Amino acid sequence: MSVTSTFLSALGIVSALGQGIEQTSRTLFGDRPADMISHDDFLIDRTTMLGTVTGPLAPVPDHLTQYDTRNNRLLWTATAQITSEINDMIATFGKDRIGIILGTSTSGIEEGTTGYQDMLQTGTWAPGFRYEHQEIGSPAAFLRDALGLSGPAYVISTACSSSGKAFASALRLMDAGMCDAVIVGGVDSLCRLTVRGFDALNSISEGVCNPLSKNRDGINIGEGCALFTLRRDAGDIALMGVGETSDAHHPNAPHPDGTGAIAAMKSALVHAGLTPDDIGYINMHGTATPLNDSMESTAIAQIFGPSVAVSSTKPMTGHTLGAAGAIEAAILWLSLQQSHDGAPLPRHHWDGVTDPAVAKMNLVEQTGQRLATNDRLAMISNSFAFGGSNVSVILGRGFIPAGTPS
Repeated sequence: MSVTSTFLSALGIVSALGQGIEQTSRTLFGDRPADMISHDDFLIDRTTMLGTVTGPLAPVPDHLTQYDTRNNRLLWTATAQITSEINDMIATFGKDRIGIILGTSTSGIEEGTTGYQDMLQTGTWAPGFRYEHQEIGSPAAFLRDALGLSGPAYVISTACSSSGKAFASALRLMDAGMCDAVIVGGVDSLCRLTVRGFDALNSISEGVCNPLSKNRDGINIGEGCALFTLRRDAGDIALMGVGETSDAHHPNAPHPDGTGAIAAMKSALVHAGLTPDDIGYINMHGTATPLNDSMESTAIAQIFGPSVAVSSTKPMTGHTLGAAGAIEAAILWLSLQQSHDGAPLPRHHWDGVTDPAVAKMNLVEQTGQRLATNDRLAMISNSFAFGGSNVSVILGRGFIPAGTPS
């Protein structure tokens, strides 16, 4: 088993929380409102609240216009924030020793949908239509070509656990000696297909989602990208453990007893060499759907009890689907980055109406709430997907991670 620290040395992020570390932190831990915006062009019969990236996006390089989708522009915007770290990795390890592993679920499907509509209405394909925009592997291929890398580059698409699982795959590549560093993360863009699909499942909230509340009525979809550099020779915040399970209980409903979720969290703890008492904060999957929240709260209570600080950040990001695992890992990273003064915690936004079906939890209900200053601190983030595809990711500071994903 590996006992070498593996660090997430840099972060690029864009989402409804904002663009970049400073703006994102101000939304998470301060007074900047998240960009949860009502849209009237995603559902046919009503408006819907979506986590929306409102700022300008970096255009794809001129020689790579075949990759020009909103998804890849989100990815390129996040990449631009960590260019210096990527260049340092290239200089240190070489272009053939750096991998790219990303999670996504939408890729360029929205551009494909627009192209099909044009074809149906006019009988011809619009000049900019490219079938390959919709290929799920497009983000990794684009980033590989844009950076001129020649190491392994691929996408994981397991719905809402996609980019959480990307961390496990990145560790495996490094432990197998195939890479010396990996660019790892997730990206998803707003897409009518996914919004209407979740609406067909009666899973879309009427307003901003309300996790853990008795009045919760579903999710908000969101978009964004979080991108990390993973290496072993530099960094302060370690990727300590990843736990993956697949309970396959139901196509679109979690196991009510939280069997797969419990196994994923326990596996992550074992991989990290930690006990439940070592965890200072849990970022819940927290979708605000009735089944997920009751299941997840039961699973957390069984392992950690009622004292550990907990919140769901999806009322501030929307559910970013394939990017959710990476964006919520980024939230841990940003908190740990400031932990020398007591780690700031993201507030749990809800109406405060408790549900007897939800286990009692120590919710972060005040803006500005911090953990006590601690030289060693670990945090866990959960992502649970359709088909019982579960992943838990542990980041920490001051520990040495052990093991490799099972």
